[in-house]
Amino acid sequence: MNSAQMIVAAGEPHNPLFPATPDLVWGAVCFVAILLIFWRLVLPRMKATLDERAEVIEGGIKKAENAQAEAAAALEEYNKQLADARSEAAKIREQARTDATRIANDVKAQAQTDADRITANATAQIEAERQSALVSLRSEVGSLAIDLASGVIGESLSDDAKASAIVDRFLADLEADEQSKAGK
Repeated sequence: MNSAQMIVAAGEPHNPLFPATPDLVWGAVCFVAILLIFWRLVLPRMKATLDERAEVIEGGIKKAENAQAEAAAALEEYNKQLADARSEAAKIREQARTDATRIANDVKAQAQTDADRITANATAQIEAERQSALVSLRSEVGSLAIDLASGVIGESLSDDAKASAIVDRFLADLEADEQSKAGK
């Protein structure tokens, strides 16, 4: 007899802290059966579920790392393209400045050429008008001189050759007189 049976036989009350032997045996058998069922059925399923979750989490982490690496590469590419675009814009601005300076210089040169041509044309026109005025003036002065000479001499100077010689001599004397006054 064991101590629990002895206690019960002795009439002492049953102590709940010390179970009876059959309770211990049946409890151990149930525990082992539940442990085997848990070990064979529940644990592998739980392990598979946990492994799947771990794989999903690791896959998510790898995807996130890949996405982050791709984002970093895209950012680097974007920054490179932005730097290239800024460099290209600076080149374009510099080229535009150079072109503007060249065009302005071309326009100034063209304007100067046009101004020189207009000045030359105006000078030639003035010279032509001066010559025309000189010729007109000579003929008028000549006719006035002949009229005056005719009045002084009292005879008509109708001979064109003689009249022309007198007019030319008179004008030559006038020019010589002007040059001598300018030389003093």
